[in-house]
Amino acid sequence: MTSNLLTQAKTLQAKALIGLSFAAAFGFVGCTTQNQATQPNSLQPAATSQEVANPVVPAGTGIQIDGSSTVFPISDAIAKAFKQTQGDKAPQIDVKFSGTTGGFRKFCAGETDINDASRPILKEEMEVCGKNGVRYIELPVAYDALTIAINPQNTWAKDITIEELKKAWEPSAQGKITNWKQIRASYPDRPLKLYGAGKDSGTFDYFNEVTNGKPKESRTDYTASEDDNQLVAGVSQDPNALGYFGLGYYEDHQDKLKALAVDYGKGAGAIAPSRATVENTTYRPFSRPLFIYVNATSSQRKPELQAFVLFYIQNAKKLVESVNFIPLPDEGYRLSELHFYRGKVGTVFEGKPQPDLTISELLRKQAVF
Repeated sequence: MTSNLLTQAKTLQAKALIGLSFAAAFGFVGCTTQNQATQPNSLQPAATSQEVANPVVPAGTGIQIDGSSTVFPISDAIAKAFKQTQGDKAPQIDVKFSGTTGGFRKFCAGETDINDASRPILKEEMEVCGKNGVRYIELPVAYDALTIAINPQNTWAKDITIEELKKAWEPSAQGKITNWKQIRASYPDRPLKLYGAGKDSGTFDYFNEVTNGKPKESRTDYTASEDDNQLVAGVSQDPNALGYFGLGYYEDHQDKLKALAVDYGKGAGAIAPSRATVENTTYRPFSRPLFIYVNATSSQRKPELQAFVLFYIQNAKKLVESVNFIPLPDEGYRLSELHFYRGKVGTVFEGKPQPDLTISELLRKQAVF
């Protein structure tokens, strides 16, 4: 098997060099179409990397990856598999996590080659990247679902609505909504202890965007962490807990947690998170794609980065399942590979989650930068 992976990796590296050289030669990388620039209500494209005198890129050789703690297990597994195929010629690959927001600070400053992200790039981050000449290629790599989790000793809660989550988590709830009975009258008079993502986490932004309407809108008097394992530990030890984190972390600890079904308020009733309900798009609005954002200039200059990203896309389906995430449909990976070959820079998310669109619909949208 290692021999086959080695052959595959060498082939990918050759294809990457050809594909990205073609993209650069014909102006795909670091450019936008006229239609993009004039599209109503879209962000105006920033200067291309060719137009910026000194675009910021990570110094030195090797591959620098940072960002989402949710995406970290995927990138870590793929980095290990890629290094196995390369043997003694394997590049140095540093995979770290500081949260999606913390990772974008480094990425848009030109300090990393790849940012792992559990939500789309925000408008303010797009502006910083544009100012620094950091052109990025947005590549969905897997599905996840935010799971609303409780302790197994909680016998009263089976489901929850978006309005009830908003009541518990909106900024005006701080210091006021402190009891389960305040969420729903049929719940008992027990203290409410909240656990959730830290402010540098993409999970924090995504949860608050779809629950409270703004990515940074949240009460702050709760136990927060960018490390999902800490949140799992907190909920699993607190009978009065209500928390949220990725489905993969829930699946790894089902013996210590319970998941609430979520009522989106669209007439479908309460739907529990699972691989099936994520794949058939019935678990909303907390089903979400996970991403890597690749520095387009780095991908042109570093053959090892080109080969690694192609290896990532072409092996993601198998490896994301090994770390308890949900792969995209085959078409999603084919479109991501095509976008990477063509150097399609920018984002199709307009600076916010799009929970009602499928991956195929999103990947066919026109990107803005």
